[in-house]
Amino acid sequence: MEITHIRNFCIIAHIDHGKSTLADRLLQITHTIDERQMKDQLLDDMDLERERGVTIKASAVRMDWTAADGDNYEMNLIDTPGHVDFTYEVSRALQSCEGAVLVVDASQGIEAQTLANLYLAMEADLEIIPVVNKIDLPAARPEEITQEIVDLLGVEPETIIPVSAKTGHNVEAILQAVVDRVPPPRGNPDAPLRAMVFDSHYDSYRGVISYVRIVHGKLGHRDKLVLMSNGVKVEPIEIGVFTPTMTKREALTVGSVGYIATGLKTVRDCRVGDTVTTIINGAEEPLAGYKPAKPMVFAGFYPVDNDDYDDLRDAIEKLQLNDASLTFVPETSQALNLGFRVGFLGLFHMTIVQERLEREYDLDILATAPSVEYQIILSSGETELIDSPAELPDESTIREIREPWMTIQVFTPETYIGPVMELVTGKRGEYVNMEYLDMSRVMITYDLPLSELIVDFYDRLKSVTQGYASLDYHFKEYRPEDLVKMDILVNGDPVDALAMIVHRDQAFHKGQKLVSKLKELIPRQQFVVPIQASIGKRVISRANVKAVRKDVLAKCYGGDVTRKRKLLEKQKKGKKRLKMIGSVEVPQEAFMAVLSLDED
Repeated sequence: MEITHIRNFCIIAHIDHGKSTLADRLLQITHTIDERQMKDQLLDDMDLERERGVTIKASAVRMDWTAADGDNYEMNLIDTPGHVDFTYEVSRALQSCEGAVLVVDASQGIEAQTLANLYLAMEADLEIIPVVNKIDLPAARPEEITQEIVDLLGVEPETIIPVSAKTGHNVEAILQAVVDRVPPPRGNPDAPLRAMVFDSHYDSYRGVISYVRIVHGKLGHRDKLVLMSNGVKVEPIEIGVFTPTMTKREALTVGSVGYIATGLKTVRDCRVGDTVTTIINGAEEPLAGYKPAKPMVFAGFYPVDNDDYDDLRDAIEKLQLNDASLTFVPETSQALNLGFRVGFLGLFHMTIVQERLEREYDLDILATAPSVEYQIILSSGETELIDSPAELPDESTIREIREPWMTIQVFTPETYIGPVMELVTGKRGEYVNMEYLDMSRVMITYDLPLSELIVDFYDRLKSVTQGYASLDYHFKEYRPEDLVKMDILVNGDPVDALAMIVHRDQAFHKGQKLVSKLKELIPRQQFVVPIQASIGKRVISRANVKAVRKDVLAKCYGGDVTRKRKLLEKQKKGKKRLKMIGSVEVPQEAFMAVLSLDED
């Protein structure tokens, strides 16, 4: 197809504003999929996406549509996630498009991720097509929301398209707007091949399947290819397009979005953001790649059965191919043996990864409480980065500890300003400013330590605002703080997986709460199990898990008291011996108890 008749666009929005439903209607209107094959959330093919109603992976699909001028157009759509933890997926999708359909819920209006994704699209210099969705709802306020978008973007009200993705009302107008307003791809069809890898997944039979956008040149199914970042050579098994299933093609031309079945079995060989070119007469310079994703939250993943260690490594490697923002390194714990330190973009991302590992790869995993990456300035002047409290050097060698701070933006009805401020202040937040978006909604900006943000901040924000607030955040800086390492000792032995780095002012309070929770969670033994929280050599809190008692005096129904004492002394010696050799098993719930420390 002529490059002038190709349109590449994506759908961006806040979570639950109707992106996936709109994508379904577009597939129906363009007859890309038969009615009998149609189902809700068609592009969300993961069970987790369907259960949670959340798009996790960006999905590509090719549609053919005849516009008002009678010409046939190739429409390449990429449906993107809306949750703040998957912003990286959105940024990669934007690199492959010339336009973005910005969807806003007619009942909820502009929210945090609406703005965040809009700014990403504007940075990528995309044509923005604003759409007000869900106009059929009883609570819809299309006129008010249209005015909000006009104030935000400075566009004419007539350019904003009111639709109902659920009923399909006026959805065709979006396709026409894409044809009219989004420019065709820019690229030289006669130049050497340069294709951008914007996503990928692993297939057991065809190896690594790379999702590519042809920026320059032409890709034929017999071309021998090379990945420019590492020089790995590839002979494609198959090339094609998404319709939305993978459909084989003989060639992909400039501007097209499609896939290459590389046959590669090693997941590290094909990186997202790489440039593919031909071995013969190939390009000399790669395309400008993406910024690599920087993980913000770290947690230890350990197999419940040590024999599953290799299976866990293989599973994380395969998942890393599907999710380029995932990082991991091997780690050893005294309490949990061999495992991995895994990096995530946020807490929701961590939950999704853990569930995918357990479901898709049939693994039993023990996850430690999440932590963040700290900068340690040593007395020698050297700087170290650590993402696990167990790695913290000896206190005497540390000059200062710096923790990451984020700038957060909370969008909330003005009724909840008080509870929101109280929540953020209790989490060591620092007020920056407050802006009124309209008569009833405000945007409050704070600086907040990431360690306070990842634990239960989002859940509590939703609770105090009855679900009306939305949140966006981005990294600001590392700041020196008075931080200390808090160790947890179970039966006298430190459990490194339960260690925490906390602010000195909060150490006693957090230690007391964690010890109390662990007392409830750790099962009772035949002996008393002491649980202690300590900073250095000083114990700041202690609780005992009572022993399971056996009534050894049951058979004594009288007689001399010395007989009873003799039996009790014998039991006491046995318990003492058992305590020396007995091991205490710490359950999974104990490692996650840290997440609910601030609950009232």
